[in-house]
Amino acid sequence: MNTNEAPNNRLTRRTLLTAGVAALAAAGPALPGLQQQPRSQPGPDTAGDERFKTPSEPVNTPMGVGKGIYPGRVARAYEPKATTWDGKTGNWWDDASTESRLVDAMVSGSLQSLTGEKTDKHAWDQLFKHFNHTRYLGNAGYRPGEKVVIKLNSNQDRPGNWRMGAGMPCPHVVYALLNQLITVAGVPGQDITLYDASRYIGDPIYDKIRANKDPNFQAARFLVSRRMAGNGRSEALPDKARPIRFSRPGPPTAYPPLCATEAKYMINLALCRAHTRMGVTATAKNQFGSVYFDGVGFTPQPLHDYASADLPMASYNCLVDLIAHKHLGGKTLLFMLDSLYTAESQNAKVIRFLSFGDHWTSSLFMSQDPVAIDSVGLDFVRSEPVADACRGRPENYLHEAALADKPPSGTVYDPDQHGKPVTSLGVHEHWNNATDKQYSRNLGKHQGIELVAWPRGSSTQQKAKA
Repeated sequence: MNTNEAPNNRLTRRTLLTAGVAALAAAGPALPGLQQQPRSQPGPDTAGDERFKTPSEPVNTPMGVGKGIYPGRVARAYEPKATTWDGKTGNWWDDASTESRLVDAMVSGSLQSLTGEKTDKHAWDQLFKHFNHTRYLGNAGYRPGEKVVIKLNSNQDRPGNWRMGAGMPCPHVVYALLNQLITVAGVPGQDITLYDASRYIGDPIYDKIRANKDPNFQAARFLVSRRMAGNGRSEALPDKARPIRFSRPGPPTAYPPLCATEAKYMINLALCRAHTRMGVTATAKNQFGSVYFDGVGFTPQPLHDYASADLPMASYNCLVDLIAHKHLGGKTLLFMLDSLYTAESQNAKVIRFLSFGDHWTSSLFMSQDPVAIDSVGLDFVRSEPVADACRGRPENYLHEAALADKPPSGTVYDPDQHGKPVTSLGVHEHWNNATDKQYSRNLGKHQGIELVAWPRGSSTQQKAKA
């Protein structure tokens, strides 16, 4: 039986468990000077599931086809000196707590490591040319007038001051990316849009960009939820002419934002952390802020039951449709994970990771492969003792996406309704162990993921503090 025609098991633990799940025991030391909120409980979907520690397949067992100039490559910059917040003075996003110069270097180094180029300008040129070549759009690089959208993960953001230690996008990373696009890649500010259609983009980000009086930085647009528009942010509108039709019965038709369909290129600047419903959130889950439904607006609510980590392996997963859709994952030039200050979960505050020597995660990831970068992010999150909300089967969507032409669920993934299934969306595997962090291409194989480090010549491992 084709499981594309059979509904998922909707009787998840979310519908069986009561809301009064007992709080979990604290899993690590409190930050000095910061009143640590209670450890977040696993969400209603995954509360009854075990911690996700052991993959369903053997380590270093690649599946799918790697994407990118160097297929399956994920570049990681790690710089603990960039993140110096003491947990009590100001906030982590202040200039005194996050070193802009080092964040700029992390973005630059990641671009060069990802593309194998020696300058940022050549790196961007290769990214644009590879994008166009692989989509049969010619071999040209960026051309003035082509629009670029940046999808942020502003899940915790609302108008007003950010609460102390909130898990938000790092303003320094957003600024560094925008600066690269304008001053290096040559994208005019008027052709750049930053958005989260279901949320807000807060003042620490907005003010940092607008503080640059260069007309290009003044011209970049900010699009947010309709109910939060104002103060220099405009309302994100849906494009009703370009539907997202999910590949199995159940989820209603969605519509992407007009800013995404009008753009030629997207940069998916996501956060990476445990998630109380999905087990983990990374670049795929970031597109939950890009879906509009008639009658309810921009919200991912109708999709929650179709991506939950509580669903069994070999289940349909709506995240695969979002990765595959031509106006979302299909036009993404670059996938990024901002992991400088990682929150405990999507609703919690930033925390130091025990697996990083009780320090901030201080990392930035880049890839052209949406499956590879999320697989690496999942490995880092599942290996952290404090990330207790990483439960259930969060790797299901990675298996489905890597094998999208013949997925374990039997689903015919075709969100653009071309009449045939999409091909593999990227490569998935798990590293050999949490100490060496080596994937198949690091071990000399010709397929799988390759995790490369910046600075060049450094280890992909973080150096734990004594």
